[in-house]
Amino acid sequence: MTLILVVDDVRPLAEQYAYDLKRLGGYDTLIADGGRAALDLLTQEPVDCVILDLEMPDLDGFDVLRGMDERKLRIPVIVYTGTGNYDRCVRAVQLGAYGFIDKGEPMERVAQEVARAVERERLTGEVAALRRRLDADSPLLGSSPAMERLRELIGKLAPVPSPVLIVGESGSGKELVARELHRLGKYSKGPFVAINSAALPEHLVESELFGHERGAFTGAATLRRGAFEAASGGTLFLDEVGELPLAAQAKLLRVLEQREVTRVGGTRTIAVDVRVVAATNRDLDAEVVAKRFREDLLYRLNVHVLPVPPLRDHRSDIPELADRLLAVTCERFGLRRRRLHDGAVRALMAHDWHRNNVRELRNVIERLVIESEGDVIGVEDVPPEIGGTADPATGSASRTYHERKVEAERQIVVEALERNNWHITRTAHELGLADHASLLKIMRRLKLSRD
Repeated sequence: MTLILVVDDVRPLAEQYAYDLKRLGGYDTLIADGGRAALDLLTQEPVDCVILDLEMPDLDGFDVLRGMDERKLRIPVIVYTGTGNYDRCVRAVQLGAYGFIDKGEPMERVAQEVARAVERERLTGEVAALRRRLDADSPLLGSSPAMERLRELIGKLAPVPSPVLIVGESGSGKELVARELHRLGKYSKGPFVAINSAALPEHLVESELFGHERGAFTGAATLRRGAFEAASGGTLFLDEVGELPLAAQAKLLRVLEQREVTRVGGTRTIAVDVRVVAATNRDLDAEVVAKRFREDLLYRLNVHVLPVPPLRDHRSDIPELADRLLAVTCERFGLRRRRLHDGAVRALMAHDWHRNNVRELRNVIERLVIESEGDVIGVEDVPPEIGGTADPATGSASRTYHERKVEAERQIVVEALERNNWHITRTAHELGLADHASLLKIMRRLKLSRD
């Protein structure tokens, strides 16, 4: 529920605003009768928007805006005034306010401004998340059998609100899979919140997940909503869930069962409607045997298990992935567009990528962009540790004979096309096919095209 704080030293006016906002917009409201009370409430309650009077006797609206900035409270503020002095309103906007209104404005307009401010803040967060996503990894690219099977499983599981456990090697794209589950699911209009469990300091894990009240521990100067509250109405992605300490696992199990959280240092329970998607590169069954992971929590998380294939199981997607990563990297660094020589592509396809999969490929592409000088990145630019001679037919034992056969055939055709700069007739001749039509038929079956 969206929470609005109305700040005005004239109590009846503040109460009228609060009543009308709840009536017109369905908002929850709080009232503060001065600047100091407002700053105290903002550090204690998860406020989504503030309506702020500029003329108050203790701390005026400008002092409140400065105080919010000092406390790093990034909450949209709409200032209002009854004096008609709009120069003061402009000054408030320069101090960080979202906008301003006159106290004589109809309440319908006030409610509209609040809705716009809240929506703008939500969109700002989504844009920031999308930028982080674009900078982090490539999209779910590839039309190899392994990737087609992955997309098929995502399509089946996305509409189901039950927890999903994504398993796969480090760097194989587990977060991208989680984002696809979110995008295609019933919670797609809500937020997507990602938490890297392995990166959380042990003493802050519960605070990060469930939030904390002001004064709950040393350094807890303000109230903080946890990941479950932030993700309410959307998806919470718990990456490397196997790294959570046992105490946090017990509380996580309780939240999954009861669908409510209690902040650290608090007693009030808060209902949350969240789809939980977890990921791990560990063998959680072995972790249960070793008593490092709770068996009951594992059964809560692995209602559906979604395996992500390692890059070596879909090498024929490497040309497409590399081209996409190359374009994104050049754009991010503000460099002219480069392209990979066929020999460089073949070297990338020959490598095992067992250390970090797609993330390792991304890092290598970035090195090539920085260290090479020409418009074409040649095989001589590829780092010496890349370009091994791993057998393209080997891969995960979980793949069927047909999948491994199709992938091997696909890689043979892709490598031949790369050698011949995707010239269909020359490639058909090299492969010993009757004519270019035969190759085009094979390419259609294997879902191959240069685009």
